[in-house]
Amino acid sequence: MKGTVVKNTGSSYSVRPDGGGAEIECRIKGNFRIKGIRTTNPVAVGDHVVFGEPGKDGVALITAIEPRRNYIIRKASNLSKAASIIAANVDAALLVVTLAHPATSTTFIDRFLASASAYGVPAIIAINKIDLLEDDAEDMELAEAVGYLYNSIGYPTVEVSAKTGGGLDALREILAGKVTLFSGNSGVGKSSLINALVPGLNLRTGELSAAHDAGMHTTTFSEMFDLPGGGSIIDTPGVRGFGTVEFDREEVGHFFPEIFAESRKCRFGNCTHTHEPGCAVLEAVADSRIAQSRYNSYLSILEEASEASADKYRKPF
Repeated sequence: MKGTVVKNTGSSYSVRPDGGGAEIECRIKGNFRIKGIRTTNPVAVGDHVVFGEPGKDGVALITAIEPRRNYIIRKASNLSKAASIIAANVDAALLVVTLAHPATSTTFIDRFLASASAYGVPAIIAINKIDLLEDDAEDMELAEAVGYLYNSIGYPTVEVSAKTGGGLDALREILAGKVTLFSGNSGVGKSSLINALVPGLNLRTGELSAAHDAGMHTTTFSEMFDLPGGGSIIDTPGVRGFGTVEFDREEVGHFFPEIFAESRKCRFGNCTHTHEPGCAVLEAVADSRIAQSRYNSYLSILEEASEASADKYRKPF
């Protein structure tokens, strides 16, 4: 039998059979691995799988994964080498951000966008809790500036409020007919936003930590939900940081559209855009045609890529 994984609890998977019918609880063999991909979870929500007949306990065994159209991997942002597949076979990745209570850093945004680009997944940005900014002209200017920045480099951006419903119609139009991964920092209102998009779902939501103005984890596993107007959402646990995939140093600029566009004018084909004479990217940063925040994010990923490359060739004592 074949079906689609719609929920991953870490120890088991809910699979929706092709052709309809009740979801079936499935597990995998302990040594189940996908060739060429080393992650903590070999099966992800969105995977199309082959599974056997349920046993006496009602649990079936996943025996194979159909070829993936795409997938996104998130590395842990700590020192560990652990990485996990967030979702597979998606049409888009939506990053939910907030500019206050809590404030999402541009570094986090840029790392997510670069990773989505590396895996060939179109990214969208939803600025949530816009209602918290509407009484302050300076805050609204910030929201408009952030929206303009990312729209100008090709990322659709929508301002929304799960609380008031503002912007939800525009977001529904963007999501219609697509399988969309939802991601974001803890506390940005991701669960509240999904509840607003899928009436009756009633996902658990949490309060911000008063001490740190940061979210408390309420989503503990990934799950797919159908949208009333067609399409589906893959909800994922909130994250504190976003470690990027292991980019080759020479490729980092490819995943920043505005940097890649300017790099074609650089004097040297192997320009790193850090110090070289005749670097069109450095010139564009100086002229504010490339945002300083974006360039800083590029440098941070470039540094990580350089360290990873050095570790690869460093001989043990």
